[in-house]
Amino acid sequence: MEMDSAFVRNWIENWNQRNLESILACFATDVEFTSPKALQFAGSATLRGKDALRAYWTSALQRIHDLHFVLDHWVWDSNRRELLILYIARLNGVRTRACEILRFRTDGLIDSGEGMYGAPVEE
Repeated sequence: MEMDSAFVRNWIENWNQRNLESILACFATDVEFTSPKALQFAGSATLRGKDALRAYWTSALQRIHDLHFVLDHWVWDSNRRELLILYIARLNGVRTRACEILRFRTDGLIDSGEGMYGAPVEE
């Protein structure tokens, strides 16, 4: 499996458009996703299954009125089938550096991932 910039651009664009179903279509049914924000919004840092991920992101998006991601860069490790997306996230007016690590199965679906969010970025 190879990764191209179109996937990454679509990932950022779908988040900016709040197109949750297009984002979720990238994930395997039995996905595991870990994030400190999941702990905040869903009560557990690690979510198991696409339905749990959908519930978490739906809940989070209801509380985030201002969301905009700007891609910084991305890195693909073909041996591990692992994608790192680094971006600036503006959530309710606060800008932070953020990254997501997504691990892909051989069929192209994401089977696990991690979201990490950093310090505020000054304007």
